[in-house]
Amino acid sequence: MKNETQTRAASGLLYIVLLIGATLFSTISFTFLFAVFMVIAVYEFSKLVEINIYFSLVFAILIFTIFQLSTFKSLNVLLIFTILTSVWLLFELFYPHEISQNNILKKYFFLLGYAIFPFIILLKTPFLNTVFTPQIIIGIFILIWTNDTFAYLVGKTIGKHKLFERISPKKTIEGFLGGLLFTSIAGYIIQHYFSFFSTTLWMQIAVLVTVFGTLGDLIESRFKRMAGVKDSGNIMPGHGGILDRLDSIIFAIPFIFLLLNYVFF
Repeated sequence: MKNETQTRAASGLLYIVLLIGATLFSTISFTFLFAVFMVIAVYEFSKLVEINIYFSLVFAILIFTIFQLSTFKSLNVLLIFTILTSVWLLFELFYPHEISQNNILKKYFFLLGYAIFPFIILLKTPFLNTVFTPQIIIGIFILIWTNDTFAYLVGKTIGKHKLFERISPKKTIEGFLGGLLFTSIAGYIIQHYFSFFSTTLWMQIAVLVTVFGTLGDLIESRFKRMAGVKDSGNIMPGHGGILDRLDSIIFAIPFIFLLLNYVFF
């Protein structure tokens, strides 16, 4: 048990250091890291829903390359498509229907809007007025980690009422509200260090992170439950796969990007 905890802590620390380091170092290292994350996420998602892995990877890399070379305006269609996918996934979450083996188009629709496009949007997010501002991504991830940590701690300590027992039996309403409270506090604190956003905007991002991050976690849990697996992968010892680590951010980032574009552009 001790060795397992140490392994989990070590892999988690390595993940955080790698993410923050690559994001702060340069736009190239930031782009490369999340391109790798996207490829792994596509691989894991393809296994979960049982579609051709190699075709999905080639398809993802092609789409990723096209949009990386495109202008910001071309993101409008991509953003609409991703948000529509999110709405569809939420419908599937609350009114479940099995994704049948024969429904290939539906699976590839989800592949695009859930496992590919969010990474492209994430890579465009830190370009505040076209200037690379890596602290935007760092701040968002701090909020994600704050929500995950305190939702777990509060839920474990005082959680009694299940949030969505059918999909995730351990999540509680108390944990969700605890995560929302502490993430909002974190948003207030972050503004003092990353003052390019107002306190109000950071706290709005905190709310989006909590709400859509939690929904993203539930949606990924549903995919895993349908596939009959505990984790999306095993690339991170003690933590599972990349989708397990990034399920919150990839579901929340389209809505955060939409908010930032509404404020700044």
